[in-house]
Amino acid sequence: MNNYFIIPGLGNSGPEHWQTFFEKSGDNFIRINQQDWDAPNCHEWIKNIDETVSNYDPSTVILIGHSLGCITIAHWAKQFGKKIKGALLVAPSDIESPLYTFTSSGFTPICLEKINFDTIIVSSTNDPWVSTKRAELFAESWGSKLISIGDAGHINAESGYGEWQEGLEILKKLG
Repeated sequence: MNNYFIIPGLGNSGPEHWQTFFEKSGDNFIRINQQDWDAPNCHEWIKNIDETVSNYDPSTVILIGHSLGCITIAHWAKQFGKKIKGALLVAPSDIESPLYTFTSSGFTPICLEKINFDTIIVSSTNDPWVSTKRAELFAESWGSKLISIGDAGHINAESGYGEWQEGLEILKKLG
């Protein structure tokens, strides 16, 4: 059985967010909580990921990131080099963009090294936090399969992505 670990981005994912829907879909879906959702620290966030997944067989681990959570997963993969089953990276935010004015520590520069496990990026053509060009760069750099779902905003609750069945179907492609 796979173990799915949900990695929200800045501010966490609220009750109407697709990550919360995923979390409620099975006992093997676990949210990795962070100490500070509003002033994230990359070192702390990746340490929490590593401490959590280290308790599981890596061949069963699939990470599910959204927004800054995707960037966190890329940093975790670089620092710890663990081979897991895979990761679903939804709407990775471009924290190097001048539009990104939130307080965060240690996430830049964005890691652009190849990730050593299977990854799928799901992107939108009108995401305010990442351009199509940057999403393509992330996919190429990380070795990810890229799936664009069209005009879907930031693929979050505000964009209408709560009970996101299509997302669960995409997740199945990782095993």
